[in-house]
Amino acid sequence: MQFPPLVRLREFLPLATLFVPAGLVLGFIMLGNEVKEGETLHLDESVLLALRVPGDLADPIGPTWLELAMKDTTSLGSTTVLTFIMVASIIYLLLSRKREMALLLLVSVGGGTLLSSVLKIAYNRPRPELVAHIVDVSTASFPSGHAMMSAITYLTLGALLASIEPNPRLKTFLMGTAVFLTLAVGVSRVYLGVHYPTDVLAGWVLGSGWAMACLGISRLLGGRGTGSGQDAGTHLDQP
Repeated sequence: MQFPPLVRLREFLPLATLFVPAGLVLGFIMLGNEVKEGETLHLDESVLLALRVPGDLADPIGPTWLELAMKDTTSLGSTTVLTFIMVASIIYLLLSRKREMALLLLVSVGGGTLLSSVLKIAYNRPRPELVAHIVDVSTASFPSGHAMMSAITYLTLGALLASIEPNPRLKTFLMGTAVFLTLAVGVSRVYLGVHYPTDVLAGWVLGSGWAMACLGISRLLGGRGTGSGQDAGTHLDQP
């Protein structure tokens, strides 16, 4: 039996990476069904109560500085902050003549924003009412927009920057930072009482899947020679 050469295997990897996003999407759908049926409500409320001072559901556990830190952290997933990050990153990539990467970031974040809005309307889950909200909110609860858009923005940007960074340690640092920011924003939403844990979990799952799908599709297109000129050297699989 003749096995394909290593080069052919590398060409197949982008296609293989699309199976993971498909699994994440399936996981999101299954979680959404559980939420609709109310199967997760007891666990959700138990976590929210565990994060509040017994006898005072308006006061989150921990010192005052922790509450302030969570408020600051949650802003890292706000539409305003993520838009600033996206625009600044796109300008940087364009000035660096990495047009394909700039387009990928725009499509990933822009498409994710639209998807998040549609899903919030479709599920229309009310915000938690068991505990007081520490910050103001106005949209539906499922999935968490902060968690989902943080995953999409930070993971996509982290992967793009890591793809053009030759130092393995810096690659790991970039992706580690992206994952940390994504997790921190999601945790802050539950701590502040504006989301159920399953809202955040759904945002993480779908946001990660969306980011991976966009990156995988971009690699597939790049592998087929869709890039040209100065963009030809900016594919995501370059060292």
